[in-house]
Amino acid sequence: MSAHATTAAIPTADRKVIKATPAELMEDTGTGLDYGTRPDRMPGCLTATDRFYIRNHSATPHLDTASWALHVEGSGICEPITYTYDDLWNRFPLVSMIRTIECAGNRRVLFGEEFGHTFGGTQWGRGAIGTAEWTGVRLRDLLEPAGITPGAREVMPEALDEIRGRRPMPLGKACADDTLVALAMNGDVLPADHGFPARLVVSGWLGAASIKWLGRIQVSDHPLYAPWNTEDYVLIGPDFPAEGPARGPAITALPVASLVELPWPARLRPEPQMIRGRAFAGENRVAAVRYRIDDGPWQDALIASPETPGVWVRWQFGWNPEPGEHTLRVRATDDQGNTQPDSTPWNELGYLHHSVLAHPVRVESPANNPAVP
Repeated sequence: MSAHATTAAIPTADRKVIKATPAELMEDTGTGLDYGTRPDRMPGCLTATDRFYIRNHSATPHLDTASWALHVEGSGICEPITYTYDDLWNRFPLVSMIRTIECAGNRRVLFGEEFGHTFGGTQWGRGAIGTAEWTGVRLRDLLEPAGITPGAREVMPEALDEIRGRRPMPLGKACADDTLVALAMNGDVLPADHGFPARLVVSGWLGAASIKWLGRIQVSDHPLYAPWNTEDYVLIGPDFPAEGPARGPAITALPVASLVELPWPARLRPEPQMIRGRAFAGENRVAAVRYRIDDGPWQDALIASPETPGVWVRWQFGWNPEPGEHTLRVRATDDQGNTQPDSTPWNELGYLHHSVLAHPVRVESPANNPAVP
């Protein structure tokens, strides 16, 4: 792979991301930086790159592979080391893996509706989640040549965006089989908005851990702190006491939750339907998905894809709906017995909403409602 395989376009003065974000595919949160995937535009197990959600803290940077480098340094290694783009492609074994990435703030708007409150932060609906095939080098393969010391404790990747996004993780997580420095996404070189030339993929953890536009990896023999594990991406509230310099516990693995592949609210015809969706359990494996129509009994949905830790599953069930207003509820359970709750504990920043949702559905014929396809 040539170091000049691709380059990123420079964002225009009035646009902070590179790729097109049409309303028929993506949901605009209003920040100019963050775009969710429309849940009714997810046709396959993998999320197509053109509609994979974007979460940026600043404008997508323009990076040139000819001058780009990845620096590994810190008190937890014996000798600093620097890699070029060609080094990553040519010196190490490449692996490909399918993994889901979800923003910890996904469903923040619905969290607010649950409490009658408007949370600050990006106003996500249900679309800050996506699954891709990532190809690259295991992070541990890049750390080992630098000589990891016996006292090494934490690893903090750092981005080359304007605010130098960064977030530490334990050494064990950094060296896991499925913690990857990705160079490609869905069979093509990483797009600029998704981390070109190299990004981290941290399986099962919140999206903020999967740092994009990597430029530096610090390995430390002591705890590391950054705004992204002390002020933000932490749980703040009466149930979450402060921990050291952090305002609350840092978010790591994500809880089990489900997603219905229908608009909100949904409009359906009064005829047999296949209702489909996804469920994701962070580092765990989705073990069961159940659904309920109105006040009827909970029933098992069919899980229609492999049940793998770190990857969402697809589920489906048949329904022949009667005309009128209905409420659809879906509840997923993981292999550790964790089940979606009826309500999510309050936290100040509106993170980790995973309550069972009451999805509104109106069923009527097209003659009565032209919006029904």
